[in-house]
Amino acid sequence: MTYADSGVDISAGDRAKDRIKYLAKRTFTRSVLGGIGGFGALFQLDLKKWAEPILVSSADGVGTKLKLAFELGIHNTVGADLVNHCVNDIAVQGATPLFFLDYLATGKLDPAVTEQIVEGLADACRANGCALIGGETAQMPGFYGDGEYDLAGFIVGAVDKSKLITGATIEPGDILLGLPSTGLHTNGYSLARKLFFEVAGYKASSYVGAIGDKAGAALMRTHRSYLSVMQKLTNAGLAAGMAHITGGGITENLPRILPKGTAAQVELGSWPVLPIFEHIRELGQVPQDEMMRTFNMGVGLIVVVKADKFPKAKALLNRAEEKFHVIGRIVKADKNDKTGPRVHYV
Repeated sequence: MTYADSGVDISAGDRAKDRIKYLAKRTFTRSVLGGIGGFGALFQLDLKKWAEPILVSSADGVGTKLKLAFELGIHNTVGADLVNHCVNDIAVQGATPLFFLDYLATGKLDPAVTEQIVEGLADACRANGCALIGGETAQMPGFYGDGEYDLAGFIVGAVDKSKLITGATIEPGDILLGLPSTGLHTNGYSLARKLFFEVAGYKASSYVGAIGDKAGAALMRTHRSYLSVMQKLTNAGLAAGMAHITGGGITENLPRILPKGTAAQVELGSWPVLPIFEHIRELGQVPQDEMMRTFNMGVGLIVVVKADKFPKAKALLNRAEEKFHVIGRIVKADKNDKTGPRVHYV
């Protein structure tokens, strides 16, 4: 017997690697040493750019949004979902993305599908100014169904120690700015898919009047990158703290940047909730608190700005043609609340 007899096609793996090498090389910067295929990817940190460089890293996956990619045969957007998610996670701390590595696991490797996935990864890396310098493609027959795969990634960025954004200076009176999301991004899909395709009985191709789009198209909208606007705010010294609103929603993500003794007061109705979230709520009669800790509800990034810096932040965002909403303020924590920083909805 051969390895191929067990379901692992080494030749297909080699063909896939040949097809994706050129995509990765398009993202390379002068800091990338060597090429794709080594035991370890090499990246030379330019110490001239930072006085005291701090490396910031993050790892994540796309989750069950991939189920829609399988059904629709759309594989070139999930890479952008993954890269942008990871970029946002490190950029909220002031970091500049440096390089990215991916992990792709599948039952039976399809070189054409692999190329589409990596094309999405590479395009998003280029757009965010980071290099796709390596990864792993694993064939695991019997572990994944036909046509299925999993996708995860790891990013590393850098920031000067003096410019690291930790949220330590956040205090009562600071203003919360909410930047719009494009949709679910990459979170809450297990619930959304259950409600759309089991409860409502939609197909991916079904046009849903309540959201003004086909079900599949609405759910596949790409997780956006906020890197450009975050860099503008941080370079201008206007962000006291930033929170990427992912799994856990505003309820669980905003407290991650709040100092002890503070809380966030978020005003419901202060931003337009995307129709898809309202429809999900109606389909499942989902309680408000469950919605707020499962989905981003139309706010993908929250920026904390000092009250006296708000006019400058507003002018900067307007010049950048970036929509935003004032969604609340930082307040003092309740002295009787021993659970730590939290969000209060009003």
